[in-house]
Parts: sequence; structure tokens; C-alpha cells
Amino acid sequence: MNNLQKLHENFNQSPWVDNLSRELISSGKLQEYIDNGVRGLTSNPTIMENAITKSDAYDEQIGQLMAEGLSAEQIYWKLVEEDIKAATALLRPVWEASNGIDGFVSLEVSPELSDDALATAAQAKLLWDELNIPNLMIKVPATDGSVPAIHELLEAGINVNVTLIFSLDHYRQVAEAHRATHKLGHVNNARSVASFFISRVDNEIDARLEAIGTEKALSLRGQAAIAQAHLAYGIFLEQFGDAAVLEPQSSAIQRLLWASTSTKNPDYDDLLYVKYLIAPHTVNTLPEPTIEKIIDHLPEDARSLSLDDLVHAQGVIRDITAAGVDLDDVAKTLEDEGVQKFKASFASLLAAIEAKRS
Repeated sequence: MNNLQKLHENFNQSPWVDNLSRELISSGKLQEYIDNGVRGLTSNPTIMENAITKSDAYDEQIGQLMAEGLSAEQIYWKLVEEDIKAATALLRPVWEASNGIDGFVSLEVSPELSDDALATAAQAKLLWDELNIPNLMIKVPATDGSVPAIHELLEAGINVNVTLIFSLDHYRQVAEAHRATHKLGHVNNARSVASFFISRVDNEIDARLEAIGTEKALSLRGQAAIAQAHLAYGIFLEQFGDAAVLEPQSSAIQRLLWASTSTKNPDYDDLLYVKYLIAPHTVNTLPEPTIEKIIDHLPEDARSLSLDDLVHAQGVIRDITAAGVDLDDVAKTLEDEGVQKFKASFASLLAAIEAKRS
């Protein structure tokens, strides 16, 4: 049993790979990851932009679709749907063996719809119906404009990956949307995960602590993201702890998913956001280099999150707030940046596809 498999077998945490490309599938690398313990896959517009614009693997299909008169956006959806079908087929055995807990592949709605709940829900339902794949998750951002769509989709029995969560308040809204549509003893087989972002939080808060510049502020660098994630897990226990005990495989449980868990700051441990975010009923989405690092050297003292960790996290967040960091503004800044980054990637992707027409 390798270290990646230990995360699931010993700690009930599911490692997913944070990448999707045709090359990853056709090369056999995705199957290799699955054999080594990867239990799901996520993607987003930035990942797909890199996959399509930096590879010729899609050129033949793009040419065929252009000959049919499709627009750049129509071509994009054809390309990504083909990759989704191939990836979900590879992960289907994991989905079946886990009774529908793992084995999912996420497909994100257009980032241009992030402020329009009706349009978000409509596109999500269209993708769900067109693909008709049980281990598909439709990825929807946790913006104020999209939160109503999350409730609507879950109520309709559609699997949802709620992304771009940067604040505890938004996470609580997302958890409550799942609880409102899933009750123990009632049948709603839709699964959902709540993607709580990690490293971007430290990047933003560390910069603000450095700007404050006091000895106390500087001593708090590198602690905010993990502390906030630990408090999010406390909310998870409040919302889903009963279901986790009574029926641990139930779809009534919305798992927390740690997103953006590669260490961006070279001064921090390369597995900082792996070692300190191990907890039952969670997912950690990992870029490929981080997967390789885990297989190579998961720390011997790796352990599950404890109640003492939650108490410590409360103190860290209090200290960061007392130092002068506005956490609400941090969350709003990161959410806006996340949406704009995905919009820019989506626009760049469509422009690259259109450029191939000439």
C-alpha cells in the first residue's frame, strides 16, 4: 500500500487529481494514478485552457468540428465532453466499488454565468442530461449569484461540486443547501462536495500580514489557510456529523473538498496542505507534482484532524483578525479574482480555438 492509498485506507480521505487533458487519458497516466490510489478528478476552465492551447492533441477534432460550422464555444463543449466521457469511464469502477462516494469527474459550467443562477442551473441541467453519466459532477461556483442554483440542482438529483469557497459563511450556506435537499431516511442520491480553497488564502493573508509588518503579524504567516480549513471542518461536523456516524456512506453527507493544495510559497513545507488537512469524509484535490510527492514521502507523523486542532484554529483566526486583517474582504477579493481568472481563461481558450480557424 503506497502513501496515496494510505490517505484513504487509514484516514478515510479521498485523493483526487486536479487535472484533465486528453494526453493524461490517452497516455495511460490517469489510469496509472487510479491504480495508485487516485479516487476522482476535478477540472476548471484554466486547466482546460492549458490542455487545449498547449497541445496538438485536439487539433484534428477541432478541424472536423470547424468543418461542420460550429462556433468556438460549441467546439469547446464538444472537446471537453469527450474528455469527460473518457475520464468518467476510467473512474467508473471506483464509483461502483465505493457505492457512489468516489469516482467522480467534475465539469464546470461557463464562468460567464457565475452571477446568473437561472442560467447556471439551466446549463448545468443541459450538461447533465446530455452526458447522462452517473459519476459526473457539475461544478458551480459559490458566488452569491449561483448559490440558489446549487439548491435547485441538488433538489433535482444532480451531483454538484461547489467551487470557489473562500469564507466560512459561504461554506455554511453551501452545507445548508445540501442539508435542505438531503434528509436521512429520504432518498436523494445526488452527491455533492464543497470545494474550500487553501493556498490562495495564505497568499492573500500573508501579503496583508507583511503589509501590517508588526512582529505579531509576521509570526502569523502561513497559518491562516489551515486554521480556516480546520474551522470549516468544525462546520462540517455540525452539519453532517450525525449522518457520518449513523450512515457513513449516505448521500446525506456533503464532503469537504480541499482545493488549491499545492504549496505556493517555497519557504513552506511541500506537503503543508496535505499533512495538516487529513480528516475523515474529506477530499484533497492534488496537482500531479503533489501526488508524486505524497507517494514519495508522506510524513510518518501524519494524523487526522483533532478537536484540539479546532480549538487552536479559533485562536489563530482571532489573532489574525486582531492584527488587522479583514477576513470578509479577503474572501471577497479571492472570490472575485477566482471568477475573473476563470473568465479570462475561458475567453483565451475560445480565442485560441477561433484562431485555429485561419
